[in-house]
Order: sequence, then C-alpha cells, then structure tokens
Amino acid sequence: MLDQWHEIVNNVREEYLSTTQNYPWIIGFSGGKDSTLVAHAVFEALMTMAPSQRTRPVHVVSNDTMVESPLVMAHLDEVTYLIDEAGRGLDLPITVARTKPDPDKTFWVLLIGKGYPSPNSSMRWCTDRLKIQPTSTYIKENVSKHGAAIVVLGVRRSESIQRMNTINKYENVRGTQLTEHTSIPGALIYRPIVDLTTDDVWEILGSFQAPWGGTHQKLFQLYRDAEGGECPVVLSKEEAPGCGTKNSRFGCWTCTVVEKDKSLQGFIDSGKHAYKPLVAFRDWLVDIRNDPARRSAVRRNGRLTFDLTGKHIPGPFTIQARREILDGLLKVQEEFGATLITTEEIDLIHKVWATDLQTEESLAHA
Repeated sequence: MLDQWHEIVNNVREEYLSTTQNYPWIIGFSGGKDSTLVAHAVFEALMTMAPSQRTRPVHVVSNDTMVESPLVMAHLDEVTYLIDEAGRGLDLPITVARTKPDPDKTFWVLLIGKGYPSPNSSMRWCTDRLKIQPTSTYIKENVSKHGAAIVVLGVRRSESIQRMNTINKYENVRGTQLTEHTSIPGALIYRPIVDLTTDDVWEILGSFQAPWGGTHQKLFQLYRDAEGGECPVVLSKEEAPGCGTKNSRFGCWTCTVVEKDKSLQGFIDSGKHAYKPLVAFRDWLVDIRNDPARRSAVRRNGRLTFDLTGKHIPGPFTIQARREILDGLLKVQEEFGATLITTEEIDLIHKVWATDLQTEESLAHA
C-alpha cells in the first residue's frame, strides 16, 4: 500500500509539473473520502516541490447546496479551513472556494417560492440547479480566464457499475492522463485515484496523517455514524444519477429522491437525536408531493397539461400549500436551533408569492 500511495503522489507531482501546459487545477472537494484523498495527494505533492516549481494555481472547490446535511457541512467547513490555513502557512498556491446556487435557484425558493413539487426520481430538478450549475460556473470562469482548466476528481472505477462505464467510455486525450469534460468546452478531467478500491482509500486515509494537520479520524467517524457513502461531486447531467440513489447516503437533508435518508437516520441512531425533526419534515415533504389538494390544476404557465395517455399532470404546490410548508420549516428550524432557511430566501419567496397571486388574479378576471 505504501508503494501504491507513493506512486499516486509521484504521478500527481509529475502531472502538476507537466511542461505541455500550466492550466489551473480545480479539485472538486465534497469532503467525502475520495475527494479528501485526492486533496491529500495534491497537498503532499506540492510540499515536495521547490517554491519556484509551484506555478500552477490549485483551487479546492466545494459546493454548498444550502440544504446539505448540517453534520457534513460542519466537517467540510473544518477541513477546508485547515487546508486554507496550512496552504497559506506553507506558501502553497492553493485557493479554497465555496460555490452556492443562484439566489433564485435555491431548494427553498424553488419549492416554497415557486411551488416546485418535491423532487423524485422522474423529476429531479434539484441536482442541476443546486450542484451542477454552481460548480460549472466556477470552472467556466477559470476556462475563460486561462484558456482551459483541469478538474481533479476522486472518481474511481470500483465506485459503481455506472461510474465504471462512464470512466471507460471516455479515453484520455492522446499522450496525456486527461479526458475532455463532456459538457464544459475547455475543461479537462484528471483522475489520480481512478484504480483504487474503496478498501484502498480507507487504508491510505487511516495510514497517513492529513498533510494540513491532524488526522482523518473525524472522517472515519462521520462515515461510521452515517453508515456509508456520500453524494459525490456531480459535474454533469450524465453523472447526476449518482446523486440521490440508494448508494449515496450523504447529501442534502431534504433529499426526497431517496426512499429513506439513511445518513440522517444513522446520525440519529448514533445518538444525535436533534436530527429527528429534520427527518420527519423530509418524510412529510415526500408524503404531500402528490396530494391533489395541495397541487394547482394548471402549470405555472396557466395551462392544463396531460401526458400521452391523457392523464392529468398537476401543477405546482398551491400558494396555501407553500405557506404550510414554510410554516412547518420555520417550526423545525426553531426546534433544531440552527439556520435551515435564510432571511434572504424568505424575502425572495414572499416576492414570488406576490407575483404569483397577481398573476392568478389577472387570470381570474381575464
């Protein structure tokens, strides 16, 4: 294992020092085991170089959907702080960044403001707006600034059959270790741990101290409490099925795509009972999704819609249902004792309601 790890770090070092290009690296950092190992390898490789060799910028970018599991966000905040502080102290070319959805595209503004029905497997409107778009925007900005950018990912063939097929589908650009990004022109993908197994990842994390200080023991504990995996970094719609499946347990606490939120339930089972109201509220969002009394007959464009079989497709949640959801969320927030929805989101939700009520009134008098 020691030799395998040294081989990975050396490979990262050689790729960083490539003389064919000097495009910035963007590490997609979810705080999970795989992206942590990649960040570890890059950090360690940078420390082996002379300061004059560290000319390529490295961005450690994590995304906050604003409905992430609070325990996972707390871990992510702590680790990114340590990476940032250690990187500055060692004069490494590391920038730590956090992306978020646009204010009008957050989960609560779309669900409570515009009445989007709770996401499910056939209408998963959340992944693109909450995860793909914010990170893609950051990558595109760097592509625009530097001509190209290299996204460093902790994807592995052994994660799942789907992941293996996706990885095998795209060949490296000739003479390089890089593949072209499927949807962002100018972005390239580098996968330094692609051939590691899950056991390999845990063994390495357990064998080596975190180069930014401390150990990875809190990560081990997080997984133990949550009973397993995480929603991975998602950069394209092709990879979106990896989010919100039975194999992904970390992720948004509001995720109504999964049948049961195993990570939050795992935290509760390990003694963190403060999360019970969140699980109950998530389950309630699932239950009311298809309640005809809470859904408008028409879509947001004012039209009745039917599928190919002639079955009526209901519109968004009614204004009354949206008020009910907001009231419920605020009660859960008070009980939980931490922010679950921001003041800015509530203000925007009220503006959307005002506009929708004006539209309904206009249609009623048309």
